[in-house]
Amino acid sequence: MTAIAHVVNPVQVKESSDLFVAQPITFETMRVARDFAAGQVDVGLFSAQYPEDHPVVPADFQRTPDLETSILDYSTFQRPRKLPLLKEILDRLYQASDAEYMVYTNVDIGLLPHFYLAVDRFIAAGYDAFVVNRRTISCRYQRVDQIPLMYGEVGEPHRGWDCFVFRRAAYASYELGTVCLGAPRMGLALVANLVAHAERFHEFKDQHLTFHLGNDRSWGRSPYADYAAHNARQALHVLNELERKAGPFPANSPPGAFLKRRRRWGGLYEWWVRRVHLPVPTAQRLRRLFGQERDDDE
Repeated sequence: MTAIAHVVNPVQVKESSDLFVAQPITFETMRVARDFAAGQVDVGLFSAQYPEDHPVVPADFQRTPDLETSILDYSTFQRPRKLPLLKEILDRLYQASDAEYMVYTNVDIGLLPHFYLAVDRFIAAGYDAFVVNRRTISCRYQRVDQIPLMYGEVGEPHRGWDCFVFRRAAYASYELGTVCLGAPRMGLALVANLVAHAERFHEFKDQHLTFHLGNDRSWGRSPYADYAAHNARQALHVLNELERKAGPFPANSPPGAFLKRRRRWGGLYEWWVRRVHLPVPTAQRLRRLFGQERDDDE
């Protein structure tokens, strides 16, 4: 029986936050999917959190030791936000479980009941690292008791990377820098590691396995462009380190395509990264120009 350890990063938020609605839905869909797979897949649900987030951690999730650092320990920003490092979250899962496969999803990503069974079948088919792109459904749903209606809405495919599955044995070789959650390019850094360390990687672009309520691109708004710039610099560093150690990425892989666009434009993308105070419309036009307009994480 395949053993899977799945971690999320619960966070206590105000009622005005999208996560106030999304998190309880995510937690419940994870429970339902775990129970649906019982007897066929051994699923463990884990959380990685700061001490102040204990009140929102589900009682039936295994709480890993509290996170100790944040992006604020590594850089300064116009508006300080205590955003966790991706590496610290995955380290917590690696230390807490010896399951053969690790799963990370953003905490606003809901699962369909058959999610873990599908993951098990993908693994049986020979994929040892993969991402499952979400589907975007209506944001009119607001409550846990509406989850059956969410399941019934097929929604629209989305290009974002926010669900990652990979072998625990490969994780010790991952390079993640100080990429943080809550800003773009986190997904790029992680998917690059999946590609670099997998025997057989795949991006599932149109599966009905995960969903997100609406498509609010709040991370792209000022005044948080400096967090996006930090992650962009770190992601480029991660990709360069992985290529240095393992050789060039396949041109048709997500990191290979990203680097091809970057090299085509020379130093222009790095110039944009340094210009962290650009008005949002201007920054979005530049991202489209450089081929970077992709929601790899929220």
